[in-house]
Amino acid sequence: MTFADPSFRYDQKIVTFGGGTGHYYLLRGLVQHNCPEHITAVPGTWDDGGSSGRLRTELGVLPPGDARQCLLALMEHADQREVAQRLFDDRLMDIDGPFRGHSVGNLIGARLEQIFRGQDRGLDAARALFRVPSNILPVSLMDLRLIARTGSGIEIEGETNVDLRSKRADFLPEDRITRIYFNTKADPNPQVLQAVAEADKIVFSSGDLYTSIVPHLLVDGIQEAINAARGQLIFVLNLMTKRGETDHYKASDHLSAFVFYLGSNTRLDYMVANDNSLDPEILDIYRREGQEPVEMDEPACRELVPEVTIIRAPLARYLKKEHLLRHDPNKLALTILELD
Repeated sequence: MTFADPSFRYDQKIVTFGGGTGHYYLLRGLVQHNCPEHITAVPGTWDDGGSSGRLRTELGVLPPGDARQCLLALMEHADQREVAQRLFDDRLMDIDGPFRGHSVGNLIGARLEQIFRGQDRGLDAARALFRVPSNILPVSLMDLRLIARTGSGIEIEGETNVDLRSKRADFLPEDRITRIYFNTKADPNPQVLQAVAEADKIVFSSGDLYTSIVPHLLVDGIQEAINAARGQLIFVLNLMTKRGETDHYKASDHLSAFVFYLGSNTRLDYMVANDNSLDPEILDIYRREGQEPVEMDEPACRELVPEVTIIRAPLARYLKKEHLLRHDPNKLALTILELD
């Protein structure tokens, strides 16, 4: 198979873990090139910022933001997705009252959760409403709060506060995050454990390492299910570092954190990394914002995980309108789907 064959669809059972735009772009590619019914997206449930955080506090629902992004990414038709995105992203800024500033997509998700008594059943209803055949399964159905600890002993409570750590008065890039945990025991969604056991491929998307990616592995049973599963395990390396989370991280630093929370340095089959040159002018802008390309230090990676296969491919693309570097959805998906 090559990238140029648009008519072929793979039929692999794929489970993806992640959050934010990294997960979104991975799913956008997979749904175009794999049988949608065999894709299972697993979002997190610890977001406590913005509209999701407000709904979590005011209505007692699980944060709907990451699940909403999965729903949008898994819509197969561009015209449907375009209308849905405009609706979901609308913040109701032209009205006054308690709904002002809320994402309409989050409100829909929260209301469906209340009507159907659970985020999992609410998501099934949303999938039926928007005709999305892929599965969306929250990793846990519990109300979770993420906590990070740095090397100097500073504790940061809440996903949003960890995400915005670089804005703290006491922020020092060299004071790395050394541990993350939840405020309570995190029970797994049984459907996720089953999907992992049946998967041909288990993929951790790119994304914020300590707030979107490795927290999935803190949920009881997820680490064990992945380590016992027959499917290939794939880790997508970030394009850029994240200020406040992964300052000056090389590929081996990302890999070290991932295998630490995975609990095994022999389970990972593939690490997928970008290998195309990036425009120096674009990189200069990112560097002024405290971000830099993730350097591939392959010998250190192989020392950490001797049996991992490192796949390097030209996967990055620059979105001019948004001034964002992102993975190309089609190239990333096909790189993953073509792994033996």
